[in-house]
Amino acid sequence: MAKYILAIDQGTTGTTVSLVSAEGQIVSRHKEEFPQIYPQPGWVEHNSNDIWKSALTSISKVLTNASASGSDIAAVGITNQRETVLIWNRKTGAPIHNAIVWQCRRTSEFCNGLKKRKLEKTIYEKTGLVVDAYFSGSKINWLLKNVSGAQGQLKRGDLAAGTIDTFLMWKLSQGEVFKTDVSNASRTQLMNIDKCEWDVEMLRIFGVPKEILPQICSSNEIFGHTKGLGVLPDGIPISGVAGDQQAALFGQTCFNPGEAKCTFGTGSFLLINSGNKPKLSKSKLLTTVAWRLKDEKKTTYALEGGAFICGAAVQWMRDGLKAISRSSEIEQLANSVADTGGVEFVPALTGLGAPHWDQDARGLICGLTRGTTSAHLARATLEAMALQNTEILIAMQKDLSTALKSLRVDGGAASNNLLMQTQSDYLGVEILRPEIIETTSAGAAYLAGLGIGFWNGLNDIKKIWKVEREFKPKISSRDRRVRLEKWTLAVKRARL
Repeated sequence: MAKYILAIDQGTTGTTVSLVSAEGQIVSRHKEEFPQIYPQPGWVEHNSNDIWKSALTSISKVLTNASASGSDIAAVGITNQRETVLIWNRKTGAPIHNAIVWQCRRTSEFCNGLKKRKLEKTIYEKTGLVVDAYFSGSKINWLLKNVSGAQGQLKRGDLAAGTIDTFLMWKLSQGEVFKTDVSNASRTQLMNIDKCEWDVEMLRIFGVPKEILPQICSSNEIFGHTKGLGVLPDGIPISGVAGDQQAALFGQTCFNPGEAKCTFGTGSFLLINSGNKPKLSKSKLLTTVAWRLKDEKKTTYALEGGAFICGAAVQWMRDGLKAISRSSEIEQLANSVADTGGVEFVPALTGLGAPHWDQDARGLICGLTRGTTSAHLARATLEAMALQNTEILIAMQKDLSTALKSLRVDGGAASNNLLMQTQSDYLGVEILRPEIIETTSAGAAYLAGLGIGFWNGLNDIKKIWKVEREFKPKISSRDRRVRLEKWTLAVKRARL
């Protein structure tokens, strides 16, 4: 009898595969990293073959590590880096170009052109998204216009475009499944946020033909079945799909309006459940689909804010500055000093996301003295990660006219106790870290399990979620206000 859900978490730096038991425990987990490609400053790409190989290797190793076989798998769930997009040939399966990553800024000029045409309001009202190179629509436009031979293949009806979930389902099913879920579709800037359908006007604005796009489905449908893989037997249902941040919100069991989570990954991403009607933000936050369950006629929405650089700032400290040899060392280094020594680090290394949306902002380190050490910069890096999130959460509370009671956290950097305490101090609310901090994988597994009846409903999943540690604010409201004022000044300098 099948006893596990296999969750594929296809992220920016690698692919993680987990086996999740009926009790919600991750019994085996493996991550396979792959190279980042930087063709020129501000451009970021992935080789789709690297992505696929990392998925296959992780599946094989996670089964081996658990002494499990394909017959133990009840279903496959997928969660993925959302806005990253690629186009491939339907007949050959070959990509026409590397995938363009969500961090990539190559379409900034195109997006600025949309702003000059005064299309921001129309695009925001229809999609819930601001005009920015972050999203998939402008990336698909670039691929169609700039890749040699793309127009010819398009005219012949040979092209398929999709986010990474679509690509993985295509590969897992040997080309039989060409679908996406509603949460991923909501990140393309091509889907109508109210109707949850591809929008004719958005397709025209971004120059994307509807026929190259996948079918939009609910998040826990049976999308198709595995076929011809080798590492897994044929016929396993692919029954749960969601973008990584929506999967984390689901994995954190934020099923009620007003419940929020923050994922500390390459970037930091904050989502708050906003109910069953899309809520447009007055604070430059994004309105996005959280999920839609197949047995419910209603769609669950969320407000979202994200900082492009979060854990990536620690990677830069490691790889760029050589200040640490392993990312895990930053907490000990930062703890060796009492404060930042006046150092401010604004990690706008790929522009600023919410609530500023300044694609021309650049990273800034200021407040340096002869006494500044790598420890001060390490602490400033962690504080920057927390302060970016605080800005976003303040905006969320303003939009929803509600006070946040707590924040659930996950992702790799959530294991950093100093960062979690700093986040609690600057936000002024309780931080709840669950026993399973890899809630992105958990969310994909829960959706897949719901899709096939592995779990009977949301109440079964709520029983799984448990708090591992709570972090409560330790600083005064005055100290919090003063610190935020200093941060605001530093951000202004980064935007000059």
